[in-house]
Amino acid sequence: MKKVFLGTLAMAVLLSSCVSQKKYADLEAKQKETQDLLNSATVKLNDCLEEKATASSRLKTLEDQNAFLKANNQELINNMGNLTTLTAKGAENLEKSLESLREKDLTIRKLQDAVTRRDSVNLALVQSLKGVLGNLDDEDIEVSVEKGVVFVSISDKLLFRSGSYNVTNAAKEVLGKVAKVVNNKPDFEFMVEGHTDNVPYASGVLLDNWDLSAKRATSIVRILQKDFGVDPKRMTAAGRSYYVPLASNDSAGDRAKNRRTRIVVLPKIDQFYNMIEEGMKDPAIGGSGN
Repeated sequence: MKKVFLGTLAMAVLLSSCVSQKKYADLEAKQKETQDLLNSATVKLNDCLEEKATASSRLKTLEDQNAFLKANNQELINNMGNLTTLTAKGAENLEKSLESLREKDLTIRKLQDAVTRRDSVNLALVQSLKGVLGNLDDEDIEVSVEKGVVFVSISDKLLFRSGSYNVTNAAKEVLGKVAKVVNNKPDFEFMVEGHTDNVPYASGVLLDNWDLSAKRATSIVRILQKDFGVDPKRMTAAGRSYYVPLASNDSAGDRAKNRRTRIVVLPKIDQFYNMIEEGMKDPAIGGSGN
């Protein structure tokens, strides 16, 4: 695999009462750090692939040169006594080139294996979610993978009544199916994001769309925790207000698309980036080796 994809975690969040601002800020900083690391890995991987192509071309030239030298070795030795040393040096350089090429191939395979394992984990997760959720032709539920991260997007009308943050009974059935998958995969962490349209909102203690989106996110995590036994340490609740829209908000249909709750699943991200970081230390691709 020539490119490494990773999920971009949308993190400009207002955490609810059950999730501290510091925890969300740490999560946002971690996402930026891991994104920077992935960008660096991608650049170095591309450089490594280019170096491999150059080394392969050089190897072919050296092999041809070595074959020529061997075929004419005796005649050249008779004419120039010191050419034996030069021939030995050429063979030594060829061996070094072969070894360098083998090291680069090994490093590339390690990085590609890390990406493949991550993609395999995501594929298994998506298949599990699709299996329990059933008919995904329903436009109110969507399971997708974007930049190496799995998302479950559930429309507002399926989860809440208009202007409310109380989860409907029908929505609890859907959430129970999602909980079944995540409970079977205890190494996963995930974030529940509330999204609204841009219509101004205020009701009771809720001041605006920030409050509504955050309150809806915390309602979801409470259901997952209390009704379905999901470990609260694995969950983050976040309100995104109307600042990350899917559509323009210019029509009722577009506004309906923007009113949604999104579950962002993070499977073993630290482990994946640790593999990338260790690979980048390999001297064969220009790392420090420290």
